[in-house]
Order: sequence, then C-alpha cells, then structure tokens
Amino acid sequence: MLNYSILMPFLPRRPEQVLPYAALVQWTGAARLWQGQSLLMEPFQAFSTAAGAGFRVPTGLGVALMPLRHPFEAAHQVKSLAMATGESVVAGFGPGAKVFQQSLLGAPYKSQLTAVREYLTVVRGLLSGEVVDVDGEYFSCHAQMGPAMAPPVHLGLGVLRPGMARLAGEVADVAVTWLTPAAYLDGTVRPALREGAQAAGRPVPRISAMVPVAIERPGRDVSEFVMASNAAHMQAPHYIDMLGKAGVDIAGLDPRSAGRLMAESGSFVFGSLDEIVKRFDEYRDAGVDEIVLNLTGVCNLYGPKAAMDDLKKILAAVGADRRESGE
Repeated sequence: MLNYSILMPFLPRRPEQVLPYAALVQWTGAARLWQGQSLLMEPFQAFSTAAGAGFRVPTGLGVALMPLRHPFEAAHQVKSLAMATGESVVAGFGPGAKVFQQSLLGAPYKSQLTAVREYLTVVRGLLSGEVVDVDGEYFSCHAQMGPAMAPPVHLGLGVLRPGMARLAGEVADVAVTWLTPAAYLDGTVRPALREGAQAAGRPVPRISAMVPVAIERPGRDVSEFVMASNAAHMQAPHYIDMLGKAGVDIAGLDPRSAGRLMAESGSFVFGSLDEIVKRFDEYRDAGVDEIVLNLTGVCNLYGPKAAMDDLKKILAAVGADRRESGE
C-alpha cells in the first residue's frame, strides 16, 4: 500500500504555523507530518507544541543533520517527541553537506559512511534500552537511556546514492529520499537497499520519497516551481551527482532548462491532477512505500494558502482526503 504524507512547505517561525498541517494529517488519510532540518524552530519542539494543542499525529524528520547534536541527544529528542505525541516517529538522519560539516566541526567527516554507521548504531542502541559501549572514529558513547513507555521510533537515513543506500539496508528502517526519480529508485536505490539488508540479515528498509509537486494552472511555469523549491539542492555536488546517475544531467544548464528537465524526468512532479496521479503510480511501481508531498515551491511562489489548496486537491485525487472511521 502506498501512503501519502505531508511535508511542512516552509520553516515555521511560530509554533501555531504548524497547526493547520497537523490538523490536515489528523483529519484526512495522510499518514504523517514531516519536516526537514530547520535552523529556525526545531521540528522536535514544533511537533510537540502541535501535540499540546490537540493535534497528536505521527511525525517524520527528513532529515535531521548529525553535526548539530550528539547521538545521545538525538535519541533523547526523538524519544521525547514520541512520548509527547503518543504516535510513531520516523527519525531520519543525515550527515549534511561537507561545507556544513566543516563549518560546525572544523573538518568534514573523512568517511561519510563510517560517521553515519556510528551515529545510527548509537541512536538505535539507546532507543532499544541497551547499554551502549561505542568508541568510534567520530562518535563515542558509553551510556544507557532510562526505560520509558513510548510509541515506536523508526530510524531513517537520508539516501541519495548507492553507497548510502547499501548502508541504509544494514542499519536503517526507512530510506528517506529527495528529488530521486522513480526509475532511479527502482533501478539503483532499491537494489542497493536489498544488498545491504541481505548482508546484515535484516528486513529491507521502507522507502519514503520526498516528492516536490505542483498542480499545473494557467500562468504557472514549471521551471519557476522547480527553482523555488530546489535551487539550493540543484547546486549541491551530491545532488548534482545523484541526478547525473539518474540520467538527469543539469550541470551547465540555465535554470529554466534545468527546471524543465527536472519535470520531464519526474524529479519534480507537475501537471494536471490526473497526470500527477500517474506519476505517483510510477513511484508505487518502483517500490516506494510513502510519498511525502512537498509543496515548497508553491508556498514560496504563491504563499501557504495556495500550498494548502494544492495539498487538499492532491490528497483528494489520490483518495487520501478523508480518514477512514476507526483509524
């Protein structure tokens, strides 16, 4: 079954700005409310505030950046969020860009995969109630978290390329992707996830794909939406490399041409509601378990009300506009 979830389309500056989106999850068939890393309001606190206001919904972090917090603090924040909401949490983590690592740590991780492996190993051990005894190259922890009843926490890992996908297969419950076309997920990411899971003797992680999307309307130019949503990502070396591996070579293209190529490849989903649903079917066929609707481009160009309107229409088109009784 393919689930549909909602990404906060902007970085909140006040906790009440989260409430309409939490309400949309609570009152519809949307599975989860997601937010990426914010350097304004931390998602942990924003989601907990929404729970205190009565909107206790499943949440997802896609993804929290490792250099910002020790893995013990990460595990503590995640468990606190699960306890505050009373609902499951997908706790996605990632190392961030190398320039970000440099600015906070003094130097980037020499091995991104080693750093991620150590981080998730510590977080999983703590959340499992184990005595963690790790002396790593990047992270060390000799501690145990006190027992407390809490809803489940599913560890996620931000995945773009095969190496990180194989590692996710070994250590994560969920692979969280961004800007990844369905064909690339099917042909590159899924095989790597299976390979890593088989090597570790564990289940293959689920795939939660963050999919930027906008409904085509008169006067709307897809390239403007693509750039309003993903201009920074499209300049980052690791995203350029991933897109190149997916056959979407945007290097050297002007913004308008790059935007149109992103839409043609399905990296950005744009069209009528029927066309959007067909694109989503490609993700289902590629083995994606959850599509996270990313209306950031709409919000940046036309504001939160326009993004909410598109969200409601898309949820209705995929049949997730109402919650079944008893859920």
